[in-house]
Amino acid sequence: MSENAKIVMETVRAADRDRYVCALYAPEDKRDALFSLYAFNAEISGIRDRIREALPGEVRLQWWRDVIAAEDTGAGTGHPVADALKATISTHHLPKPAFENMLEARIFDLYDDPMPSRTDLEGYCGETAAALIQLAAMVLDPVAAPQFAELAGRAGCAQAMTGLLLLLPLHRKRGQCFVPADILAAAGSSSEEFVAGDDGPGAQRAVAAMIALAQEHLAAFEQGASALPVSLRPAFLPLALSRAYLGKMESSRQSPLNDTARLSAWRRHWLLLRRATRGWPDA
Repeated sequence: MSENAKIVMETVRAADRDRYVCALYAPEDKRDALFSLYAFNAEISGIRDRIREALPGEVRLQWWRDVIAAEDTGAGTGHPVADALKATISTHHLPKPAFENMLEARIFDLYDDPMPSRTDLEGYCGETAAALIQLAAMVLDPVAAPQFAELAGRAGCAQAMTGLLLLLPLHRKRGQCFVPADILAAAGSSSEEFVAGDDGPGAQRAVAAMIALAQEHLAAFEQGASALPVSLRPAFLPLALSRAYLGKMESSRQSPLNDTARLSAWRRHWLLLRRATRGWPDA
C-alpha cells in the first residue's frame, strides 16, 4: 500500500469508523477506492466542524469542485484524499455530476437556515448519503449497481436521517435544525423553538416523527434488500446499524434531543459481520 493510500485509509478510520469497517468487507482490490470515497465524504461533511465561518466553508467546497472538474493530467494536487478521489473517479468511470450535487447539498451544512420540508430533507439525503452508497456500489459492481439505484435512495435516506438524529444535541447547540419545518409545525413546534432548547411535547413529537420517517425508509430498503447481490453488500452495510440505533432512540429513557444513542463496539461489529456474511433476509 502506498503512503497516500495509508493516509486516506487512516482518514476514514479516524473520522468514520463504521464505514471504515464496512470497507474491509469489500474485495481487497476495491478497498482503496471505497476509502477514497469515504474520506472525501468525511472531508466535506466535517467542514463546519473545522471552519466556523460559512464563507470560508464555501471556498473549501469550491476547491473540491475545481479539483473534481479539472482534467486528470496525472499531476497531483498535493492533497492525498483529493488525489485518491480523482484516481477513483477516473478508474471506475464515476459520474462527476454526482460529486457536484453532493458538494452543492453540503452548502446547507454551513448555515443555520431551517430545513423547509420533508421533501427537502429527502432531497438532501439523496444527494449525500444515498449518492455515496450508489457511488460505492458502482465501484464494487458497475454492472449490477444501476439496478439498485432506487434501493440506494431509500438506504441513504434511512442512514442519513439516523445520523442526523444522532447529531441532534450537537446541531441544536450550534443553532442548526435539520428537522423539517413542516414536521415541526405539525408537532406544534418551530425551528426557532427547537434550536433554542425547547424540550417540550412539541419537540418530543417532532423527534418521534423523525424516527418514524427514518424507519419508513429503512423498512422500504429492507423490503428489497434480500435481492442485493453479494458484490454490492459492502456499499449497503452501514444500514446494518440503522435499525439498532433507531430502536435504541425509540426505547431509551433519554431523549435524542439531549443524549446521543450509542452502540458498543462489539455490537456494531457483530451487526456488520452478520449482514456481511448473511445479507438481508426477506422482509
